[in-house]
Amino acid sequence: MKRAPIFFIVLVTFVAMLLATATSSARAEKKKREKSDAASESSVDRPKKSSRKARTVAANAENRDGQAEARLIDIYKLIGQAKIRDAVPLAESLVRDNPNFQLAQLVYGDLLTAQLRPVRELGDVPDTAAKAAAPRLQELRRESQLRLQALRSRPADGLIPSQFIALSAQNKHAIAVDAAKSRLYLFKNSPAGLKLVADYYISVGKSGTEKAIEGDSRTPLGIYFITSNLNRKSLKDFYGSGALPINYPNQLDVKRGKTGGGIWLHGTPSEQFSRAPLATDGCVVLANPDLERIIKTVEIRTTPVVITQSLKWVDTLTAKADGKSFEEALNGWSSAKSSGNMAKLMAWYSSDFISYGKKLTDYAPAVQAEVKKLGGRSLQLKDLSYMRWTDSSDTMVVTFGEVAQGARSGQTKRQYWTRQAGQWKIFFEGNIR
Repeated sequence: MKRAPIFFIVLVTFVAMLLATATSSARAEKKKREKSDAASESSVDRPKKSSRKARTVAANAENRDGQAEARLIDIYKLIGQAKIRDAVPLAESLVRDNPNFQLAQLVYGDLLTAQLRPVRELGDVPDTAAKAAAPRLQELRRESQLRLQALRSRPADGLIPSQFIALSAQNKHAIAVDAAKSRLYLFKNSPAGLKLVADYYISVGKSGTEKAIEGDSRTPLGIYFITSNLNRKSLKDFYGSGALPINYPNQLDVKRGKTGGGIWLHGTPSEQFSRAPLATDGCVVLANPDLERIIKTVEIRTTPVVITQSLKWVDTLTAKADGKSFEEALNGWSSAKSSGNMAKLMAWYSSDFISYGKKLTDYAPAVQAEVKKLGGRSLQLKDLSYMRWTDSSDTMVVTFGEVAQGARSGQTKRQYWTRQAGQWKIFFEGNIR
């Protein structure tokens, strides 16, 4: 047997470390998802015209979420074992099914080259073409590295992002984005807690994260919610299979003077299976099959989307412990409102409070009117959820149904709390719009 080219020899050690556990767990999880989704799987509209774009869209429609990546990892596994000839037909099949998967095309080309001469690195093109192709090659190499690293560092079972302290039954799913890993994690919420059901490669802003102003090509960091589901038929091909806008800027962003908008989770153009890790104008972009799974799964308004530079994973007991001091503050606010003591109640609001343009002095009459309407009845918080965002300050994003004792329904509200001098204070409160 021929000696494996140096690129593949270097990859052997890396692949061996991650594939022993990561690939098996990922594939087991995927099989479980396929079985549970089979009954509810709906067909994707296929294009009527026979064209390059139509063939590409049709190929994407036939692929399940995460399938192309799983097939690519299987190819890497064979490369790591120096089984070049076994890897070639798998790569050929992958690029035939996904002609727009540029990373797969690159790996396939290297495998063919490896049968003729040593391959020096991923994307070993002739020197005459290397200079012109260098920027795109670097992007594809980085994409390859991120896909492998994400599988190597999959979170252990039972761990959740630290932001998800308490979700209600209304939050049937949740999304978390780790920008540094170019990875999106999809969770299902149940009485037993959050469970990771899928994770996908994603692209973020050309200039990275921490969006501050309109047009800075950065992806925002924070806690957001999906606000709508845009029909793919109303969108340009650039957005792929559809789009899920989020509520950037949120109220913390507004308080900090951040500007801009139009931040979506969306798909890729028909000629691209995936985009480079840093390639968008600020949106979070997924491969179309992956986005289609998310669109079919999540609900608008109630699905939180946490976007971080790097996720911190904790167990549920740690998350609950982190929210203990806040629970006491929230209960204190609720008790004060139930008691009708306005002075005590307004003490929970920050001096820099603002609600849709109204400062605290302008907002106070509305609070007083709500207290009067309660008429001494206790206030109940239904479907309560709260999530914690920590950077230069500590913020809680709280959503609940505000229902008077004995009533069947009430207003759905969202509050933003911040810790000031060791005490939790409300700096935004309003009905969900």
